[in-house]
Amino acid sequence: MKNNMTPDEKFQMMTQTPVEKLIVTLAIPTITSMLITSIYNMADTFFVSKISTSASGAVGVAFSLMSIIQAVGFTIGMGSGNYISRLLGQKKREHAAQVAATGFFTALILGVVITVIGLIFLDTLVYALGATPTIAPYAKAYIKFILLGAPFMTASFVLNNILRFQGSAYFAMKGITTGGIINIILDPIFIFGLNMGTAGAAIATIISQFISFSILYYNSSRGGNIKISSRNFTPKWEVYKQILKGGMPSFYRQTLGSIAMIFMNRSAGVYGDAAVAAMAIVTRVFQFVILVMIGFGQGFQPVCGFNYGAKRYDRVLRAFWFSVKVSVTFLVFMAAIGFVFSSNIVAAFRKEDLEVIAIGTRAFRYYCIAFPLSSWVVMTNMLLQTIGRSFEASIVAMSRQGLFFLPAILILPRKLGLLGVQISQPISDLCSFLIALLLGLRVLNELKSLHEEVEIAKGDKCGEVYISCLKESRAHQN
Repeated sequence: MKNNMTPDEKFQMMTQTPVEKLIVTLAIPTITSMLITSIYNMADTFFVSKISTSASGAVGVAFSLMSIIQAVGFTIGMGSGNYISRLLGQKKREHAAQVAATGFFTALILGVVITVIGLIFLDTLVYALGATPTIAPYAKAYIKFILLGAPFMTASFVLNNILRFQGSAYFAMKGITTGGIINIILDPIFIFGLNMGTAGAAIATIISQFISFSILYYNSSRGGNIKISSRNFTPKWEVYKQILKGGMPSFYRQTLGSIAMIFMNRSAGVYGDAAVAAMAIVTRVFQFVILVMIGFGQGFQPVCGFNYGAKRYDRVLRAFWFSVKVSVTFLVFMAAIGFVFSSNIVAAFRKEDLEVIAIGTRAFRYYCIAFPLSSWVVMTNMLLQTIGRSFEASIVAMSRQGLFFLPAILILPRKLGLLGVQISQPISDLCSFLIALLLGLRVLNELKSLHEEVEIAKGDKCGEVYISCLKESRAHQN
């Protein structure tokens, strides 16, 4: 794919190229970005775990805060990107430029607000996130530096999504991948070489985030993409309404994911630091796998948005079913591997702590049982969100970590002890699948009806042209 396309060439590519080829082409750089992001998140867990079990638990606690920061960035980024892709499908480029600038600068401002409030209430924040007294010192050392990088993290999520939804996943990948590789290199240097402990891991993270931000911002003006300009900043309700409409499902998903991690840490903390560390490791590993699938789905989203805006509903449907088939196959394969090698995977993080391995292995296998169901949930949520079905998308987004997981993690541990902590997520996955199946099939039927209406309209138009030609021919003969 060319990286110097004009807007018209990009529109033609997004609406004419076979969807299977287009999705794979766009998915490769997004999967790469997701893998690198997940790898450097896991790198923090891996290297910090070498310090102590309490330090390992601190990363799990800090992950809740990072989920909140991501929630802000993803909400604005997904909302802006979804809306931009539909506008570009309708060839409304000036309006799309206003949405891009408004999303970017709003995320930057909100990131500064998170930094200020977080640093003022750091002690309270650490314990609110689920830290135990032994984990808290490590968590504070890590979190205070993560807060300093919040503005660049939120803005980077917006830039990444804006580029992706324009069909420029390659430019997005360059920014994310470069920052991720730098983070992996800096982690052992700062943690062990400079003897900075958990603070070193956090410093490595924010340095890499700033580098990613800089590259993404530079790439936003290349390859026919919309240039981010302060002149286009339009803080009006009409713009924010559309951004929030497309972004709130991401907000619910990310925020509830953060809250879920807090309750997970609190519930596991009853059984000691080993339980907190084990569940943190299991969560990170499964996030790594599901991010690959999400990366593939993100190749589907710009195809969906462009073609929905261009009223090519047939391409939207074909792209959705192709994405579901690929993601189901992938997750079934990964779940089978994970079930067989669960103890080895957990031991790679804390091989000297048998209690962590035992708790983590059991949880890992329970997770694997329901894991493939996530493919339908994620792809359905992406479809609903991208075409502007905010209410349905929000229900699906809230189901996994909110509607079902929170009640499960609050009730089951009281009834089943540690087993309740370990099976809460798989039970939530099953319930959220049933909700997504109901809502997804209904919307797919609506898209099929819209496609049929478009085809009928085309037929009527062709008929009108044919009749007009006959009349002209007869008039000419006369």
